[in-house]
Amino acid sequence: MEVNDALIQQLATLARLEINAGESEEIRHDLQRMITFVEKLGELDTTDVKPLLHMTSDTNVMREDEVLPLISREEGLQNAPSHNEEYFKVPKVIKK
Repeated sequence: MEVNDALIQQLATLARLEINAGESEEIRHDLQRMITFVEKLGELDTTDVKPLLHMTSDTNVMREDEVLPLISREEGLQNAPSHNEEYFKVPKVIKK
């Protein structure tokens, strides 16, 4: 696979990044090294290798839920930069 300016620009658009000409050459080099590495892995014979489902055999150790003393709504909201009587107010992040 060839890494060209169109591919770098497409990736930058998808990632919402601004890439200048100097960065483009460095990114091209890095992407080409990554693709070469992945293609090299494709040459390995993995016919007798079982798929890896988990990285370790460790399991999660869960604790029992405990009812603890709670803070009141007023105490929870007192240090909030913006709030009304019931809720935190946060800036809108999704635009339609």
